[in-house]
Amino acid sequence: MVRVNFLDLNYRPSESDLICEFYIEPERGIEITRAASAVASESSIGTWTEVKTMRSGIRKLAARVFEIDEARKIVKIAYPCELFEQGNMPQILSSIAGNVFGMKLVKNLRLLDVSFPKIIVKSFPGPKFGIEGIRKLTKINGRPLVGTIVKPKLGLNEDEHARVAYDAWVGGIDIVKDDENLANMRFNRFERRVRKTLKLRDRAERETGERKIYIPNVTAETSEMLKRARFVRDLGGEYVMVDVLTLGLGALQTLRSETEELNLAIHAHRAGHAAVTKNRKHGIAMRVLAKISRIVGVDQLHVGTAVGKMFENKRDVLSNCDALRSELYGIKRTMPVASGGLHPAAIPELIKIFGIDVILQFGGGCHGHPRGTAAGARAIRQSLDATLQNIPLEEYASKHRELREALKKWR
Repeated sequence: MVRVNFLDLNYRPSESDLICEFYIEPERGIEITRAASAVASESSIGTWTEVKTMRSGIRKLAARVFEIDEARKIVKIAYPCELFEQGNMPQILSSIAGNVFGMKLVKNLRLLDVSFPKIIVKSFPGPKFGIEGIRKLTKINGRPLVGTIVKPKLGLNEDEHARVAYDAWVGGIDIVKDDENLANMRFNRFERRVRKTLKLRDRAERETGERKIYIPNVTAETSEMLKRARFVRDLGGEYVMVDVLTLGLGALQTLRSETEELNLAIHAHRAGHAAVTKNRKHGIAMRVLAKISRIVGVDQLHVGTAVGKMFENKRDVLSNCDALRSELYGIKRTMPVASGGLHPAAIPELIKIFGIDVILQFGGGCHGHPRGTAAGARAIRQSLDATLQNIPLEEYASKHRELREALKKWR
């Protein structure tokens, strides 16, 4: 019977290895070396007991625990790339982030980061547009893009929805999108909503002389999702949005493949992510999900705000941004989206955190303005203009009513 040792602290990973960094908190009485070995075993070629079907040639496929920081409970595991099917992200994630979270030997387990080798990254298309393509599409350079989500997120009919979008565009918003749970509702049918909203997008572009973007939510069963994406394209839309986690990585890969022909940018909402990312000792870090989404090929992804209503701190958000914008074997960079509890007074701090390659997205912070959506959009643009000119918001607000009213409400 062939025995396999999954612990090898002398091992030096090869360029083709996939490397995972885990936080491992063993159950009481279990040494971290044993728990780490169990994780490597379960996520590669091992099981809970020795098996007679293990051949000596299979040992080369074993994952190896090659680094352990016992004080911080940080473990690094190298996986031979042969364990993974290239171009199949569901299989890859099922391997490195599958059964391991339910093992008795670990009290808590968190996948902190994944370093993908070039051979795996290059088996995926990456973003079709990326940051540079989005700027070319929108014709906006030298500043963040500003967006809004139609609010309330549910309840408006198609005409009301389109009108809210129009008011935001003419007030100065660049991008309007559906919220994550608006699909094809009895009170707001998908096709009527898209048709009416794109018509008012065209009107807003004529009136403002600026490019305006509408992002409909096409999240649905895969074939229906593709049908809706084609409908958006046929009406002159340039973007679609999907809830990437609830949709599933396989369906996301299918959509990305179709966008090559449809020429649509993908806006990725991360609805449900906190179920696996919020517990800092267990689950999967958002950095990992961001990196995977970029490799699969989304053009924009929500990453948190550090200043709004979401739980991530500045360090978390910057780590997520790094996963989207750092060099990765030549694939395009994904645009971070800051969204969740933002308002015009937050823009100076947001630009300090994100820089200009970001979409700043306001929901209630636009539509909750004392004089409505159009005034809220103007306040957002005024705050952005002041920040880019290094003018204190209070000073700029003295000559701009909408910003003055926004600061009074939210600061």
